[in-house]
Amino acid sequence: MEHNCGFTEGNRWFRYRAAAIIVEDDCVLFAGNELDDYLYSVGGGVHMGETSEDAVKREVFEETGIEYEVDRLAIIHENFFDESTGSLKGMDCHEIALYYLMKPRGTKELKSDSYTQGIREHMHWIPIKDLDKYKAFPVFMKDYLQREHPGVEHIITDERK
Repeated sequence: MEHNCGFTEGNRWFRYRAAAIIVEDDCVLFAGNELDDYLYSVGGGVHMGETSEDAVKREVFEETGIEYEVDRLAIIHENFFDESTGSLKGMDCHEIALYYLMKPRGTKELKSDSYTQGIREHMHWIPIKDLDKYKAFPVFMKDYLQREHPGVEHIITDERK
């Protein structure tokens, strides 16, 4: 059994996450599920002893059914939030996520049959220009995808109420 690098203590939740930025035909891939009312980046918890790069490749394959290649590390994201709905309702959350830009394949075809903790996930290709019309996290993704990046960016978001 793999152990994710994270913990829950009382109403505090922490996770070390690896996530993918997958772009095809000016669309970015996001995931959603049957429980939460928002979309989120493809990715998940890094397992103990696993590199973040191996974790993102594993998570992308688990969620899309496709083996994408990593292009480069793009973003280090420190994320603070609390949840009023969904699977983390009532939790004070702190997440460290490493976002990897994945190499495009030239097709949006996926073989997704993903479940996370028994909950069915669905993949969504969202036009980058329309990303702000969706409740999708991380919220910085549209801005990030519409500009050039000389190297790895460090982004901190604090959405606690």
